[in-house]
Amino acid sequence: MGDGPGSRQVTVEAAARRGPMLLEAVIGVGTNLELRATLQHLVDAATELTGATYGALGVIDPDRPERDRVTELFTARIDAAARARIGRLPCGNAGVLGALVRDPRPLRVADLTTDPRSCGMPDGHPEMHSFLGVPVLVRSEVFGNLYLAEKREGPFTAEDEQLVRVLAAQAGIAIGNALLYETARQRERWIEGTAAVTTALLSHEAPTDALMVVAEEARKLADAAAGVILQPTGDGGMEIVTASTHDDPGALVGTTIAPGSPVLEQLLGGEAVFVDDSATDPRMTTPVRSRFGPSMLLPLQSGGRLIGTLALPRTRGARGYTAVERQLATQFASGAALALVLADGRESRKRLAVFEDRDRIARDLHDLVIQRLFATGMMLESTRRRAQDAGGGGDAGVAETIGAAVDELESTIQEVRTAIFALQQPPADAPTSFRSKVLREAAGAAAVLGFQPSTRFTGAVDSLIGERAAARLLAALRRALTTASRRPRVSRIDIAVDAEAVLPDGRAGVRLTVSTDATAPGTSDATAPDTPVTSGTSDPGTPDTSGTLGTTETWQSPL
Repeated sequence: MGDGPGSRQVTVEAAARRGPMLLEAVIGVGTNLELRATLQHLVDAATELTGATYGALGVIDPDRPERDRVTELFTARIDAAARARIGRLPCGNAGVLGALVRDPRPLRVADLTTDPRSCGMPDGHPEMHSFLGVPVLVRSEVFGNLYLAEKREGPFTAEDEQLVRVLAAQAGIAIGNALLYETARQRERWIEGTAAVTTALLSHEAPTDALMVVAEEARKLADAAAGVILQPTGDGGMEIVTASTHDDPGALVGTTIAPGSPVLEQLLGGEAVFVDDSATDPRMTTPVRSRFGPSMLLPLQSGGRLIGTLALPRTRGARGYTAVERQLATQFASGAALALVLADGRESRKRLAVFEDRDRIARDLHDLVIQRLFATGMMLESTRRRAQDAGGGGDAGVAETIGAAVDELESTIQEVRTAIFALQQPPADAPTSFRSKVLREAAGAAAVLGFQPSTRFTGAVDSLIGERAAARLLAALRRALTTASRRPRVSRIDIAVDAEAVLPDGRAGVRLTVSTDATAPGTSDATAPDTPVTSGTSDPGTPDTSGTLGTTETWQSPL
């Protein structure tokens, strides 16, 4: 196994006898820029060139200073069933493989079963005797080791060793080119992904869930099992708020990292965390960690503001993240965080513009429309008095008409004030449930009435009341509150929604009741379309700890 004149002579003789095979193998290894295809072709070519029964290429983890761990194993002539029986990858720091890792020079063994360095052969591993190992160097650094075993015709010879060394040297150049090509492609993909996220978040039609856009794109770029966004909680922990995964994301959303977790301090401090195996790493404490293997946890922060953490876990047994992938993912997280901040600022500016426009409209309504309506009402009231004084009572019909106009103006003023209150509500606060919509109507009336109507709900109103019934009841409630606001001396309004009511025909229904402490001049005609209505006046002598209610209006509708 030396490098003297004898070895050079063997090389020449080997090249003369098996030169065409070697040349074909070198050409085949160097013609593909896909890294994984290049590595697999190298194993296949070396196995064929030497007549070995089995071949393998173990890729050494370049991120460990010891460089003593195999991260991937490419095999030849070992089928899936045999790989399943062998189980885990060789650790690379023991046995003959470990000897080659520690001392990266060609190694030939005539019989592994008698070599004292041979150990740690797992159950189910094929029986092997002869062995040849050759390191593969890329830019003077050990990229991996080529293992050949069980030559079909006796032990491996010096000629085999020299042929494999030539092949490994040429393969090192091809692998270096493939690494550069893959790195360039990775950078291109991550840059395009960052641009896609930025474009999506800053487009005119921004997505409703910006965090999901980031998680989904990152998961695809990192070839991860899931893309997860965590955000700080009030108790000092972190919670998964968004998850993109091939499986049900509901199993991940809501999972928390409790305060005091070893990894939490790094995450809250905006520090990236890289985990080789989430299931076994003691820093990981979440209940879902057993589902995942290698993982990256990257801070989403911009300008000192921590938005959250982007986690990209892979499945158990998957290959770990390389240094290039970690760097590119970290840069993506920084770009995505900046895009999130800019998108949030853009939405804030849009909301501010809407608020300013609404404020302007509200001021115009208050300062111009209401004042003009009020002045018109005063003029009509004065005209009615003068007409009555001039004619000793005046024309009763004219006075009645003018009074009706004054009442209509007062009603219009109340409705304009209600519109002003609605304009002052943020668009983001628009309620979605029936309960919250009732509360919003009550709050809108409070701005006009000067007091807050009371509300009471019975039953699961949000889940029982359908959209059609909800729309009718809200319309009826809106009219009832408008009518009540025009009544004199009203100081109390009670709103009751009963989703467990029973209709007169025995069907399950919902009942809306609006009660006031002011007596109506007559029976109210406020109705919800196609809805049975009852209206009446409660007994004014009925005792009530909060006051006597003068008018009660009820709407009923089937569920």
